[in-house]
Amino acid sequence: MAGRRPARRRGGQMSEHRRSRSVAQTFLTDLLESQLAEWQSRVGGRSASVVDIGGGTGGLAVGLAAQGHTVTVVDPSPDALAALQRRAAEADLTDYITALQGDTGDLSSLLGPSSTDVVVCHRVLEYLPDPRQGLADIAGVLHEQGALSLLVAQRHPVVVSQAVSGDFAHARRTWADARMLDRTRVQRLLEEAGWDVRAVHGIGAISEHVPERHLEGPDRYRELLALEREVSEDPAFASVAPWVHFLATPG
Repeated sequence: MAGRRPARRRGGQMSEHRRSRSVAQTFLTDLLESQLAEWQSRVGGRSASVVDIGGGTGGLAVGLAAQGHTVTVVDPSPDALAALQRRAAEADLTDYITALQGDTGDLSSLLGPSSTDVVVCHRVLEYLPDPRQGLADIAGVLHEQGALSLLVAQRHPVVVSQAVSGDFAHARRTWADARMLDRTRVQRLLEEAGWDVRAVHGIGAISEHVPERHLEGPDRYRELLALEREVSEDPAFASVAPWVHFLATPG
């Protein structure tokens, strides 16, 4: 592949960009990067071919490409994909990011069977008319050593959040929406479809309830991020988090 290899981000002091993100966003990004690193160690250290479904303007794709992975963003919006391409060019990552228009039903024709190392499917499954078929479409493009990073919004916390904000009508619609998912239902969907669930983490269980003013002062952001990480695998916290993340592999 032409072009220079992107430099990997190094640890150390927290950057201003990192601090500008919510604690939940930072934790999710750190989690995905650590899981990708574990995947690399299992396959001999090579970089991954990543497909980001519904990746839009590249919020995740640019960061993953900067880590040395090749990323294909599949999204139904041509405007979002155009913004992604501009963003990739600005970051000098056009050799590592590909934009394709489509959705989960198009994966096989766009990518081919068993062609992908890792699929990222964040905040997409709950909007599909048939989540089971979506998971089957994803499984079709993963090879046998592949992995799925799956993030879904959870029904109960979303209803509470909408009600607390005063939007009772919206909360009632959310509660009545049969598409809404939760940790138990997603795990059942994965297991029934033959996936092996490797890890489950709640995202934002505590941090999404902490007012911004409590993050002022030295190390406050870092302390809350550490707390978020520590409670994320506890089943009770994972069940009440606004989002739940699954790492799964083909069975």
